[in-house]
Amino acid sequence: MPLDHMKVALYARVSIFNGQQDPDLQLRELREYCARRGWQVFNDYVDHASGAKDKRNALDRMLAEAHRRQFDAVVVWMFVRFARSVSHLLRALETFPALGIEFVSLSEQVDTSTPTGKMIFTVLGAVAELERSIIVERVKAGLRNARAKRKRLGRPRVPVSIAKIREMRAEGLTLREIGLRCRVSKTTIIRTLNQ
Repeated sequence: MPLDHMKVALYARVSIFNGQQDPDLQLRELREYCARRGWQVFNDYVDHASGAKDKRNALDRMLAEAHRRQFDAVVVWMFVRFARSVSHLLRALETFPALGIEFVSLSEQVDTSTPTGKMIFTVLGAVAELERSIIVERVKAGLRNARAKRKRLGRPRVPVSIAKIREMRAEGLTLREIGLRCRVSKTTIIRTLNQ
């Protein structure tokens, strides 16, 4: 897709904390930017939400439509208006290139359709990879520590009576139904019968 004929999704979020914010400030600047680039606005996605925990229906809808490739780029006013957290931002910035979608943040001047923007994105991707590697190492270290202390890993076992299982089998219940009644998995029922 030529860069001057892209269909773009505009995303804006305003806080509901004080009830005074208006998304038009963000949307006006986003539209002006797109007009200068010759980009066609596919849709505006606007959420009225505060903080990381509020539901963002417009963002979820935009991401779903990104997966269906209904537009070529996402344009936001700034990172904090778009992402719920740093990890959410990094996941989105990994997803968009895989879908062939460019990402532009006006305030941070990140535009993955340009060489400089791609370089910044590469650095952010490296940071995300480092973060994942550190988390993996911490988890492995925690598991090694737990094993060294002879701690049992995983969910605690729920005792199941083999006599009760056989009784329910005699009643004609399936292994799944028995598991539901005993509040354990079908696999636990099978393992108990095989012991």
